Amino acid sequence: MSPPAPFQLSLFELEPLRQKSGRKLPSWDEAISKAETLAKRLSRELRVAVRLSVTDNRSTMVSFRRLQSGLRLRVHHMFLDAPEQVVRAIADYAGRGEHQAGPILDDYIHGSQPLIRQERDGETLLDARGRYFNLQAIFDQLNQDYFQGGIRAKIGWGKMPLRRRRRSIRLGVYDHQTREIRIHPALDRCQVPAFFVQFIVFHEMLHQLFPSLHRQGRRVHHPQAFRDREKAFPWYAHALRWEKRNLRVLLRR
Repeated sequence: MSPPAPFQLSLFELEPLRQKSGRKLPSWDEAISKAETLAKRLSRELRVAVRLSVTDNRSTMVSFRRLQSGLRLRVHHMFLDAPEQVVRAIADYAGRGEHQAGPILDDYIHGSQPLIRQERDGETLLDARGRYFNLQAIFDQLNQDYFQGGIRAKIGWGKMPLRRRRRSIRLGVYDHQTREIRIHPALDRCQVPAFFVQFIVFHEMLHQLFPSLHRQGRRVHHPQAFRDREKAFPWYAHALRWEKRNLRVLLRR
């Protein structure tokens, strides 16, 4: 049996964030030692070279890229103290493509929520008032009419991206960590009907009630319960038709 492949280690985004985040993070020396150990464990498990990057991301906890030279892997620093079962799940998921390991990682991430920073780098306050639509007023009315006031989230307009030409557009996004809804500013204009803006806000509010699920080895962002509840919006069919007919206009913004 040949010896395990060598590992490579790349560590970043830990020490600079330690001082400004209120969480208890490992010291630089401790993080280096733990990251080296984790990289060795993964390299032995997979028998390939592993280039490991340790991050302090807010949303993506594990990402990877398989190369001929080995595995390029990015993990949140919570995995520096992961038990053997979780390390094997990382190897299975990222190195072997075994998606059934996903729920093990999800459970570990869920139990490590206090280690995930809540603030954005250079965070600015959300501004709900647009030129044509007040998102806070829309949110409050929808919350009262359809959610019995149960949705707890902040809402505001997102920033207009610098790149003007695009083939797709994400009209809204809900951040589970910060409970923030951001709506694309391309919707803040007189040509966009109010019912469509209301539908997009309603859609993002549903994400708080129906989080993404792992099913048959893949992540489902809109489970069936989400889809069923979405159809309860009175202007559901009208909103879909309007989006289909006017998507090119939104993309030109």
